[in-house]
Amino acid sequence: MSCITIFSGDFCHGSSVVKEVLDRTGYKLITDNTLINEACKLSGMNPAKIESVFSAKTSIFNKFTHEKEHATAYLRLAMANMLSEHKQLFSGYMGHLVPRDISHILNVCLVADIDYRLKVANEEQGLETKEAAKMINQLDSERARWVHSLHNEEDPWSPSLYDMVIPMNKTTVKEAAVLIVEYLSKDILKPTESCQRRVADFLLSAQVEVSLAREGHSVQVMANQGNILLTINKHVLMLSRLKEELQAITTQIPGVQSVECRIGKGFHKSDIYRKFDFDIPSKVLLVDDEREFVHTLSERLALRDMGSAVAEDGESALKLIAEDQPEVIVLDLKMPGIDGIEVLRRVKASHPEVEVIVLTGHGSEADRKTCMDLGAMAYMHKPVDIDKLSRILEEANRKVHEAKQQ
Repeated sequence: MSCITIFSGDFCHGSSVVKEVLDRTGYKLITDNTLINEACKLSGMNPAKIESVFSAKTSIFNKFTHEKEHATAYLRLAMANMLSEHKQLFSGYMGHLVPRDISHILNVCLVADIDYRLKVANEEQGLETKEAAKMINQLDSERARWVHSLHNEEDPWSPSLYDMVIPMNKTTVKEAAVLIVEYLSKDILKPTESCQRRVADFLLSAQVEVSLAREGHSVQVMANQGNILLTINKHVLMLSRLKEELQAITTQIPGVQSVECRIGKGFHKSDIYRKFDFDIPSKVLLVDDEREFVHTLSERLALRDMGSAVAEDGESALKLIAEDQPEVIVLDLKMPGIDGIEVLRRVKASHPEVEVIVLTGHGSEADRKTCMDLGAMAYMHKPVDIDKLSRILEEANRKVHEAKQQ
């Protein structure tokens, strides 16, 4: 039997249509939360980390950690495992993970014009027009970012992505459900041997992607009856060495018969392919109001393959800490507004697992004692010895990751 994916805009009666289709078909409902839980079991990752994949915002540390790509790989694997069963309705973002060439899956999109959605928002939640418009714009932006990341398509409602696009401002919930159920009976949606091979290809490509992600790699993977194509969408230094490493990892996976590596369309980009090294700090936040110093320090750490982001005042630092969860902070003391000691106090109160290294040019012995009492890992003076700082950062990184294993 066929499966169904339903991707809906907010205030388009998506949940009502899903319920009506389930009542008419007896299908099993799979939600994004179901998929997230399965991906957590496979990966051991925090559910919030995996759920953040669907968010429009990407962490400032992602270019170093590949966390978003890592989580997406496990979501694909969880989705590929689920496709072994029939008569399932996948509701939410997850439907876009399924390759379009798996033909026994009916891909449905529910949309409506903005006036209709504003009206529904007012009726269902009592939202005023301005408030509803802001919410819809934000939620649509998240959907657009998700769809673009997977399909390079700007319009999340593009008919090219679906088998059916149903305008809910012109269609009742019952009518939409009837359309979907009627379409299910079409011969084109009946599972075939070819279709089952594509499901197997999807599963193998997901297994390869996860295996590569575990080793710190982020590449595009396609499978065709055991033949794997790896596409690297970045500039690469020492390409032959990278190909050898990717091939060595991939050929160990059961079912893989051959491996081909190529440079993809991202080759023209200026960024350099960087394998994520789990032993090197890559979620370091540098906090200092001396702009030239802090950006130079970030560049010097990058030369040592240590990924860092920069905040130039205490308020910005606290916002980044709340949103992007750095693992190590290098913190100046004397800053306008919220000073370093107050940042340290708040960080240790809200995120005690974060290691903080104080780096100051003006601190006193009393400041040093206060910082250490508040939980700072180290207290250093400017000008900084970059080798010494690097060693302390590596030690902080080890402490953070050892704590995660406990």
